[in-house]
Amino acid sequence: MPALAEPRTAPLLQARGLHAWYGEIEAVCGIDLDVNEGAIVALLGANGAGKTSTLRALTGAVKTGGTVAFAGSPLNGAPEDAARRGVAHVPEGRGTLSSLTVGENLALGGYLTNDRKRFAQRYERVAGYFPWIAERRSQAAGTLSGGEQQMLAIARALMMEPKMLLLDEPSLGLGPMIVRDIFALLRTINERDGVTILVAEQNATVALASADHAYILEAGRIAMHGPSAELAQNDQVRRVYLGY
Repeated sequence: MPALAEPRTAPLLQARGLHAWYGEIEAVCGIDLDVNEGAIVALLGANGAGKTSTLRALTGAVKTGGTVAFAGSPLNGAPEDAARRGVAHVPEGRGTLSSLTVGENLALGGYLTNDRKRFAQRYERVAGYFPWIAERRSQAAGTLSGGEQQMLAIARALMMEPKMLLLDEPSLGLGPMIVRDIFALLRTINERDGVTILVAEQNATVALASADHAYILEAGRIAMHGPSAELAQNDQVRRVYLGY
């Protein structure tokens, strides 16, 4: 696939020739990826297409090759370095610590600050998006419903005050109404707080409806990309990914 043309303004996140390996197995095969500041971008594809591996490669969670830049500077360290730079990663399977309470999970999300006032401000802002959190603060995370656990994972990531959210399959195992609610919430967070979002998602219908731009992965390579509205009208995309 030809390299993407360089935009006049550098995107918030930019990957060039990105590879990811698990031992000798190459899961991502030299892709180029741009995520503009303030955008919602979707990574689409079937299971095994390389969506999760792409997110892990961007934050250095797997063996990688190529270059990644965030806010104009190289992002080549460990996941902890990405977090300190303002990249919050919500992994597949939600990643909540089930034995800890809702409040304790949120406290882990705010670990980068020792300022109690700032932490309290973050908590109040997050609780505004998830009103049930105040009532469930002492409840064990493992006793929440699947949708609530996914929301808690997003809330914990927001406690970092991230510039960018990486979300891996937020619809996994959830019913259609909960999925719609979560993607509507992501759009609200994007619009109100200006958080840039890169979401890996198998549910192409809901992802294309929420995203500004999308990349479709096949076998670790980008098969096509473009504005979400255009991809949603593409006959091949509709037939293979949308089912009509």
